[in-house]
Amino acid sequence: MIAIGGAIGTGLFLGAGGRLAIAGPSLAISYAIAGVFAFLVVRALGELVLHRPSSGSFVSYAREFLGEKGAYVAGWMYVLNWATTGMADITAVALYVHYWGAFSSVPQWLLALIALAVVVSINLISVRLFGEMEFWFAIIKVAAIVVFLIVGILLLATQHKVGGQTPGLHMISDNGGWFPHGLAQMIIVLQGVVFAYAAIEMVGITAGETAEPAKVVPKAINSISWRILLFYVGSVVLLVMLLPWSAYHAGESPFVTVFSKLGVPGIGGIMNAVVLTAAMSSLNSGLYSTGRILRSLSAAGSAPKFTGAMNSRAVPYGGILFTAGFALIGVALNAWLPGEAFDIVVNIASLGVISTWVMIMICHALFVRRAKAGHAERPSYRLGGSPWVEIVTIAFLLFIVVDMGAQGGDVGRWTVLLIIPIAAALTIGWYAIRRRS
Repeated sequence: MIAIGGAIGTGLFLGAGGRLAIAGPSLAISYAIAGVFAFLVVRALGELVLHRPSSGSFVSYAREFLGEKGAYVAGWMYVLNWATTGMADITAVALYVHYWGAFSSVPQWLLALIALAVVVSINLISVRLFGEMEFWFAIIKVAAIVVFLIVGILLLATQHKVGGQTPGLHMISDNGGWFPHGLAQMIIVLQGVVFAYAAIEMVGITAGETAEPAKVVPKAINSISWRILLFYVGSVVLLVMLLPWSAYHAGESPFVTVFSKLGVPGIGGIMNAVVLTAAMSSLNSGLYSTGRILRSLSAAGSAPKFTGAMNSRAVPYGGILFTAGFALIGVALNAWLPGEAFDIVVNIASLGVISTWVMIMICHALFVRRAKAGHAERPSYRLGGSPWVEIVTIAFLLFIVVDMGAQGGDVGRWTVLLIIPIAAALTIGWYAIRRRS
């Protein structure tokens, strides 16, 4: 459930609105392309998990194949990924709450702070409470998508008007076709689409923690292909067939946009409440993950000792509080740049996602090389085509970073330039932590 909670969240429920406004129906193609590479990454991770099941994260594989420095970089970039994803989530919560007029006067930063405080409290109380909350969050999100798909198909089948317009394929053809702004816009939104797939790798990790990973891992990972096709690509195709792509915009969930135009009192508000829980769920999953990753890094001497602190209820409160403190930057962004906060943190989070996926593919390539040399045995469930599959995947991910800097506007350029201070901080941090150790 943690994997489902993380993988279906703000990137789809809120991010799709702004991406549709940029790329139009071609967003569905972007989701399909990125989905192929997301599947390859998880398939590679699945083979690593079956090679040696590991609890918590992929960082242990970076340690095995790249050494402690590799684990240090992988771990901290994963923390950056989830910390900035948390900023996106609290921003999303604030935007969702503003949908209701009664809260429109409440400052965006205050709503973001309240959301952060609530989820941190849930994580600090007990692992059991976290699991219970995440279970219900995940059910609500999956049910919401299923309900949307069913309602959308019924609206298409019955030709019931949505916002005064009859749905159908003509909504695409009559509004500029699949590429209303050209092919370039489909490419530009890829970084936001990759962010939407963030945490999909947790499917492989959590499956590897089961009693019978050899049976569970292949089944869990193979199911990702139809999840991607149905939840992501299918949802976007339905959205552009129900309303013109120009009806969607940043700052409002496209799912809420559709339901609010059905003419049923209160239904838009209900859907808004559902996508709000999606953002809370993603934040919940992120704090859970980073708390445990930081504890692992701390135990290996690659993070400050306080980040590994754990209480009597087995809650790694040191890592959770550290991540929450980092997420306060998101609260400040909501106060300083409320209109741009979401795009800024999504771009930075995308760097974390991309670095995580690159690390997984590098580890897999090194594992295959080791197996070919006779020093390891590959499981029967494997990713074929090595090393070319890894090379193509890494090239695709690096292309997204380059494109982000070239065509992503000021936010994209500044995000790519952040690679320099991030690299400097990682280098300084490594030597500082090692010296204290």
